[in-house]
Amino acid sequence: MFRSPAVPRVRKRSRPAESAVPGRQEVKFEDVRLYLVERKMGSSRRSFLTQLARSKGFIVDDTLSDVVTHVVSEDSQASSLWTWLKGRALKNLPAMHVLDISWFTDSMKEGRPVAVETRHLIQDALPKMTPPTPVARISQYACQRRTTTENNNKIFTDAFEVLAETYEFNEIEGPCLAFRRAASVLKSLPWAVRCLGATEDLPCLGEHSKAVMEEILQHGQSFEVEKILSDERYQTLKLFTSVFGVGPKTAEKWYRRGMRSFSDVLTEPDVRLNRMQQTGFLHYGDISRAVSKPEARALGNIIDEAVHAITSDAIVALTGGFRRGKEFGHDVDFIVSTPQEGKEEGLLTAVIGRLKHQGIVLYCDYQASTFDISKLPSHRFEAMDHFAKCFLILRLEDSQVEGGLSRAEGDRRSWRAVRVDLVSPPMDRYAFTLLGWTGSRQFERDLRRYARMERRMLLDNHALYDKTKKEFLAATTEKDIFAHLGLEYIEPWQRNA
Repeated sequence: MFRSPAVPRVRKRSRPAESAVPGRQEVKFEDVRLYLVERKMGSSRRSFLTQLARSKGFIVDDTLSDVVTHVVSEDSQASSLWTWLKGRALKNLPAMHVLDISWFTDSMKEGRPVAVETRHLIQDALPKMTPPTPVARISQYACQRRTTTENNNKIFTDAFEVLAETYEFNEIEGPCLAFRRAASVLKSLPWAVRCLGATEDLPCLGEHSKAVMEEILQHGQSFEVEKILSDERYQTLKLFTSVFGVGPKTAEKWYRRGMRSFSDVLTEPDVRLNRMQQTGFLHYGDISRAVSKPEARALGNIIDEAVHAITSDAIVALTGGFRRGKEFGHDVDFIVSTPQEGKEEGLLTAVIGRLKHQGIVLYCDYQASTFDISKLPSHRFEAMDHFAKCFLILRLEDSQVEGGLSRAEGDRRSWRAVRVDLVSPPMDRYAFTLLGWTGSRQFERDLRRYARMERRMLLDNHALYDKTKKEFLAATTEKDIFAHLGLEYIEPWQRNA
């Protein structure tokens, strides 16, 4: 939901006995354990910040031990803080995040643990130690790794993404998947790879991947990747596929016909653009630009109001990269449903009608539901599920966005076009849809692979089927699905694989 909570007219003083009772608050972030250093902070402020964090679902330990993951301090003297920490005889100190209070403040503002950035760190005076976690324990499956938006190995993963993309353009699936898996593993590491020896026991890193990494470590770049980036075909396919509605095959066809620019395509009399491609070129400047989190929130308010004008018990859930904690995305995805069985039928068409009546629909591609429970389980995964869905481009006004629109340089318009995708599953399929639409793509791919290879189950956006028991497994939450698969639950913000 995107409604702001109502402000009470009268503030009542909470009773100290209630506020001090431990264990009342729901724990939302089980893998993060905070310890607030009292030095320089003071006991009363520490008590206040502890209660604040716990009220937002954080675990805050009263004593410093090896289970703590994040140490937060207001001590500006790094040397004295680290001297004190090293005197605690902690075995796990090298693996802990030792952080300035700014990380705590940012996390309280977001309502979740934000990614640790360099500006948050209180640096140790000692040289960096070798990776604190035994790399042999890192799983080959992304669904068994926790991957935040913080990427300590971007120099390698960017190179792997270019290689994966060029193999995708050439329709060579094997190496494409191999480089994406390799990138996924490196993204999950809480430390930066400084030498090739540190990758010895990491899964999914083949000889080609390691050769690229070695070249980057020695020369600061991969000559193979630099050659691809300067290749005319790669540049052209990259340009054409950036247009809404243009896939690799269409881009390849245009390239082979000698086209190299948008003007070549738009002035070629034999090119017949479909409606999606026409819209893609018309609004290219807007929809090729990243969507910010405030813009996503504003769109959430628009969708929420439209849906609840139709039915008061509706559920509107933000999914995709923004649910995983990203600050920017290429579009905004929502699940729209209702607890009443069958009432979701016709919900999307009614929502689209209201949006059109508001005059903000610039493009609409509605696809009716083809979901049929009798055709499950499907032994072949399909990229698109069978629920009712709609691909929209909406007009978003500057006045609707907190802080205003993120504008391109020189753009003085009061609005921009933004891509919005809606899907409407029945409520008994909601958990599977939420899991599938949250992503990331590699996380979902490995989740399905794990289900098939390790558990003899079939998973998609519709259902989870146990081939051994020959039965469907019901789930009302994502945690139910993880439990059926025998996996530890991974929060959405840790699925950025």
